[in-house]
Amino acid sequence: MKLVRYGNPGKEKPGLVDAQGHLRDLSAVVPDIGPAQLNDPALAKLRKLNTDKLPAVKGKPRIGCPVAGIGKFIAIGLNYADHAAESGAPIPKEPIVFMKATSCIQGPNDAVMLPKGSKKTDWEVELGVVIGTTARYVSQKDALLHVAGYCVINDISEREYQLERGPQWDKGKGCDTFGPIGPWLVTRDEVAKVQALGMWLDLNGKRTQTGNTKTMIFGVAKLVSYVSQFMTLLPGDVITTGTPPGVGLGMKPPVYLKKGDVMTLGIEGLGEQRQVVVGFVK
Repeated sequence: MKLVRYGNPGKEKPGLVDAQGHLRDLSAVVPDIGPAQLNDPALAKLRKLNTDKLPAVKGKPRIGCPVAGIGKFIAIGLNYADHAAESGAPIPKEPIVFMKATSCIQGPNDAVMLPKGSKKTDWEVELGVVIGTTARYVSQKDALLHVAGYCVINDISEREYQLERGPQWDKGKGCDTFGPIGPWLVTRDEVAKVQALGMWLDLNGKRTQTGNTKTMIFGVAKLVSYVSQFMTLLPGDVITTGTPPGVGLGMKPPVYLKKGDVMTLGIEGLGEQRQVVVGFVK
């Protein structure tokens, strides 16, 4: 299934995209797409619905983040060897874990705002993993059983804040609008080979990132298992799993986002995003 949330910010309604690509309203079935709707039994009930009988949503409403009530937004750094190389960093021996503020989360097509005084805001197309059931000290073998599904994430990053203003990456990762998620949550039963998904990002119509999840240093199962050793993963938590090469930081000379730029990005089977870059707004 492709689960969505649509409508104005803060007033999103639950929905799904049917086999014909039509948006259907789930408001009469579930109150939202949040932690309580992400476990296997809850998803199985939604899967049994006759989608033809669900109300069709007219027009083209705004698409919000596909998951409500995200408790933790966990990120993995330098998880593609070629991206580590372009960043001038060694290949990590263990996953690099940091946090993105949940206040940065937004819809997949909402505008990205440059932080006040920012000069080094960058892009990163990434695979997002949404947790469906509590995971604590889970084995790599069982890790994917705790996953509800997958989505596209743009891990927007302010490189000066991230790399030049102290050892913690979080400062450059959690600015407002730095976490576009969606358009859909694709349930794990529809993603047969999560480690073989093509991914891309264009800046102003020019391809900058081309990659595939098969080149991850640490795969999804490893990451879920690994992170669960350090913190309990709860339904609705999101892990964004790293980016392939082609970010602005790695270009010679570096290229960073400016007002008016347009990013389009996507992952095979998981949909596409589009964001216009705007200046700082109080």
